[in-house]
Amino acid sequence: MKIGILGTGHIGKTLARKLSAAGHDVKVANSRGPETIEADVLAFGARAVSTAEAVEDVEVVILSIPLNRIPTIAPLIANLPAETVVIDTSNYYPHRDDKIDAIEAGQVESLWVAEQLGRPIAKAWNAIGSGSFATKGKPAGSPDRIALPVAADREKDRSVAMALVEDTGLDAFDAGTLADSWRQQPGSPCYCTDLSREEMPAALASAERERLPRRRELAIEAIVERVGDSTTNPDSDYAVRLTRALFM
Repeated sequence: MKIGILGTGHIGKTLARKLSAAGHDVKVANSRGPETIEADVLAFGARAVSTAEAVEDVEVVILSIPLNRIPTIAPLIANLPAETVVIDTSNYYPHRDDKIDAIEAGQVESLWVAEQLGRPIAKAWNAIGSGSFATKGKPAGSPDRIALPVAADREKDRSVAMALVEDTGLDAFDAGTLADSWRQQPGSPCYCTDLSREEMPAALASAERERLPRRRELAIEAIVERVGDSTTNPDSDYAVRLTRALFM
């Protein structure tokens, strides 16, 4: 598929590497310009382009940027054909994104994103830590393959997102509609806990919406205490132990 990726952070750079390695035609952009994209991001054939070029003549656009920057790219997304699949990977972290009143009042993160963009989206790759995503992908059929929830309202968005998740070495799990995607937000039992396909249904079902924000903040506090700040990701083994202890 022809894919444009906006963002080359922890998740975006791995998406560029894995999707291009899987044979997709990948363009990738960040806010600083194509000349700032490191060579390892392009190692399997992805091309560094401008933000505007990344969303031209593509079938899929993947947003891997901080949630509070979603409104700034809305004009670019507004020009996409209706059939283009838009996949969002972001999560709401108030210390990074500033407080967003609608989400603080209870709006589901994915519904807020769809509202800002004025179009349907799919939600994927938000519920895995960057370390696990970069290093723990397995071939389809592996017994210990990590599963990832995917939410969407349109069937095309869902099927395309799930197929691409599979191409990145993970089992895609249909997590329902965007209205239900709070079950894969930070603080939930399936968030960054590296569960299998068999474990995913119970994790989604056991999520308690009112407890998610506090659990999310507890995880941030523990990470800051360990690594010194909230922007440095801890190693994947520690991160999974922490999230399983706090979220499950």
